[in-house]
Amino acid sequence: MNQRADHDNQRDRYPDALRAGALLVVVFGHWIATLPRLEDGRVVATDHMLDIWGPAGMLTWIVQVVPLFVFVSAAVSADGVARRLHHGHDQMHWWAGRALGLARPTVTYMAALAVFALISLYTGGRLLEPFNHSLTVHLWFLIMLITVQALLPLSVEADRRYGLKAVFGLIALAFLVDLLRAGPRSPTDLLQLGGLVTDAGGGIGWVNALIVWLIPQQLGIAWKRKRFAGTRAGLGLTLFGLLWLAGTTASGYPTAMVGVDLEGRSNLLPPTLALIGVMWVQVGLVLLCERPMRWLLNRKRAAATVTFLGALGMPLYLWHKLAELPAAWIGERLGAPIDAGVPGDPGFWAGRLVWIALCIAMVAPVLAAVVSFELTRKRDVAPATATAPILAGGFALMAGLIVALTTGALPGALIGLVGIAIASWLLRAHPQPSDHC
Repeated sequence: MNQRADHDNQRDRYPDALRAGALLVVVFGHWIATLPRLEDGRVVATDHMLDIWGPAGMLTWIVQVVPLFVFVSAAVSADGVARRLHHGHDQMHWWAGRALGLARPTVTYMAALAVFALISLYTGGRLLEPFNHSLTVHLWFLIMLITVQALLPLSVEADRRYGLKAVFGLIALAFLVDLLRAGPRSPTDLLQLGGLVTDAGGGIGWVNALIVWLIPQQLGIAWKRKRFAGTRAGLGLTLFGLLWLAGTTASGYPTAMVGVDLEGRSNLLPPTLALIGVMWVQVGLVLLCERPMRWLLNRKRAAATVTFLGALGMPLYLWHKLAELPAAWIGERLGAPIDAGVPGDPGFWAGRLVWIALCIAMVAPVLAAVVSFELTRKRDVAPATATAPILAGGFALMAGLIVALTTGALPGALIGLVGIAIASWLLRAHPQPSDHC
């Protein structure tokens, strides 16, 4: 048996399955939450489910799975980081490889988005306008991921020295930031901490944009190191997380764990103490599901499905939002009930199923084209090793993503494409090592 087959047999499929499941939750969650609005049979705007249906906030306790991505990514990377630290290897070189791996497919997506944006300039932009920010809003995850992964060596070292105390230390810092943001004047104000926090705007709370996202990374490393495991621990963490969520929302934190409000009236921008409750729940569910999932993954069909979804991971995450444009166009032409009002209206959920079916139908050929294109590119591109181009490339990548995130497909894709393309060039070695070396 060759080395690749040996590696496939030895690979732990459970983290892969967690990432694949989380990816599907994200994709379908985004599609379900996007509500096209029609006038005279034409799409004129989009609503978000959270803006029109309060109970959807509690659903985000399940569908906000970004902490799970960070948790699993840290667990998978922990051993490699530890080995590199032990042997004195350059962690910046490793990070350059990670950043390059994100930049290259993102260049393709941004290029396609830029083409759509340019076409819209000559066609009035009627269909692009309602989806403009929706097409780039998911890029925030890439910004957060490459930031926290740059600090993986610190997280691994913190786990080695302090174990779970490193997790509790980060939580204490997050609490301190929210406390400073709220500015309570008496002990009784702590009972309304969430309301005070969100009324105070972002401010110092943006420090938690780093601290809070380091918590699932630290937990992932701790899980890999077997610092907690088992069904009993899983049940305890799940219940603790639900109590945490109930307590924080009762103090005034928003119920929803997603949101695009940059004024601080959400649990995501910037992250708050309430979001940590989701992390406890998800880690608990990881432990509760581990035994049955490992049994299931011993079946070839389940393992093959996970492998397939893993291969589609980055393309599906990047491109699933773009499928909403042709889905809306087809929905218009067919007279499909893609605008079925609000939850509670007759046919609303049936209309959601039609919308999801159209999105699936549109994303399939898009993914086929993207994967075919990516397969024609050189796959093993060596990352840069010098500090200056890595730092410059990282800055260009972050700048490009931030511009696209904040300004949407138009003009964000046109400007962001430049930064991400520059990053893709800077983050690779020049010249590339010979394929025959």
